[in-house]
Amino acid sequence: MSNEATGGENAQGTVTSVPTTLRGVGVSPGVAAGPVAQVRPPAGEPPSGPAVPESDAEAEAGRISVAADAVAKALQESATTVEGERRELLETTAQMAADPTLVKGAVALVRDQHLPAPRAVWQAAGQVAEQLSALGGYMAERAKDVADVRNRIIAELTGQPMPGVPQRSEPFVLVATDLAPADTALLDPALVRAIVTAEGGPTSHTAILARSLGIPAVVGVSGAAESLPEDEVVLVDGGAGTVELAPDAERVRHAEEQRRVTRTFDGRGRTADGHEVALLANVGDPDNARAAAEAGAQGVGLFRTEFCFLDRAEEPGVEEQAEQYRRVLEQFPGKKVVVRTLDAGADKPLPFVTDAEEANPALGVRGLRTARKAPQVLENQLAAIARAADATEADVWVMAPMVATVTEAEDFVAACERHGLGTAGVMVEVPSAALLAGPILARAAFASIGTNDLTQYAMAADRLLGSLAELSDPWQPAVLRLVEATCQGGAQQSRPVGVCGEAAADPALAVVLVGLGVSSLSMTPRALADVAAVLAATDLATCRRLARAAVDAESAADARARVREGLPVLGELGL
Repeated sequence: MSNEATGGENAQGTVTSVPTTLRGVGVSPGVAAGPVAQVRPPAGEPPSGPAVPESDAEAEAGRISVAADAVAKALQESATTVEGERRELLETTAQMAADPTLVKGAVALVRDQHLPAPRAVWQAAGQVAEQLSALGGYMAERAKDVADVRNRIIAELTGQPMPGVPQRSEPFVLVATDLAPADTALLDPALVRAIVTAEGGPTSHTAILARSLGIPAVVGVSGAAESLPEDEVVLVDGGAGTVELAPDAERVRHAEEQRRVTRTFDGRGRTADGHEVALLANVGDPDNARAAAEAGAQGVGLFRTEFCFLDRAEEPGVEEQAEQYRRVLEQFPGKKVVVRTLDAGADKPLPFVTDAEEANPALGVRGLRTARKAPQVLENQLAAIARAADATEADVWVMAPMVATVTEAEDFVAACERHGLGTAGVMVEVPSAALLAGPILARAAFASIGTNDLTQYAMAADRLLGSLAELSDPWQPAVLRLVEATCQGGAQQSRPVGVCGEAAADPALAVVLVGLGVSSLSMTPRALADVAAVLAATDLATCRRLARAAVDAESAADARARVREGLPVLGELGL
């Protein structure tokens, strides 16, 4: 926490001279102000007694199933009100509430140990969460869903208010220790002006959904819940990563004016002096593709194909895959669509290609490496992609995730050629691929940098772990140097290098990436207009100068501060 002295009138109309500024990690750009609304906390750990009489045990146990069903039904009903990833998050939480594992465990504790129903749910959920946490990666992240479901069932059992986002009729700044996925999925951008959390990181559910909804957000703000009182007016800068208490009234007015400005993307990304930068969209299913096309995206820089495979015991057939891919490709006639082959493993385990017993899934068999265990899965997917490409007018490019060696790149390009897919590239997510970009791109047609994983592996920091949010920051100079190395390798081979990680959605960081030599940026469709506006106000020489300043910085905070100081347009646009 730091203090900055300024004079003037605050948003409440009283004179103040020493506003307090809290600092965290900015994960969704934009500036917004409003009164603080704290997330309703769960009731906490219920007591273990008094013991339930033997004669009442069955009735007490029966209450658990009824409460769990009510929670699952409420979540399912909420899921019908939203679309895309938000709907998937709610459905996943609803499925967990309906999962018999948790309910059976709690019922057994009531019958065998005569625990009250709330206490039984608490203990059973703790056991399930411990099992998931021990698995690491994606499964460890699901432990948060278990805790959320536990708290909801206990609230239902005890008649207490359901934990989560408060219901208010006036706009507010949402403050929490962390947000459960089900809470983030129901955020209303018309009411939630900004989000501040003490935990979470740049790739958390909170960060990703905040960006997709255009809500400014700062995570990793130490002591946020304690330092930001209910109804206190604060100013949140999601680009700079700051939360200011008692903000100057003029700054609040400016933030509100900028919030009301609706920017659109004209379908052509370029710098102020006309240097072309393709602005593409990240999509994960046909619904995402339609939204991206409507937003004016110049194409797709990352088409995640996992939606065809998740929650299945066996891979889908070639025909089924081809039909699903076609539905995405047909949205972009004549435009580039970069299809990423199956990125299973780590946070996306699939029984037919990954090993659930891996001690460290993030460093295990994931991405292209799964083809070692199940080569036919890759062959079938490439056949499906080729079939979908032939049925549409999209310019289809294909890339493999988690490429680490020259040989892997060579083998993947050969596999694509066997299926008539002539534009085959690689994702650069592993530091070795960045350092070997020259020889890799002597084989591959292009590279696309996945900044989420590249940051994780460069900084040895689990990107799902909120306590390491400061390290899991794409502004880290070490990460930017790896981006620079990749672009240098691309230049050596006259190959294009793009960025499809979450970093591309940060307008300030987009300037740096262009300055380092990136030729395309792929992001959530919501970010296209903001990134386009900042690039259009910045010439290529300035991009290069600021990129050098960021690379030469000694910390992520220093890099971000240097670049933002050199981009006054960010303040003018409220970013």
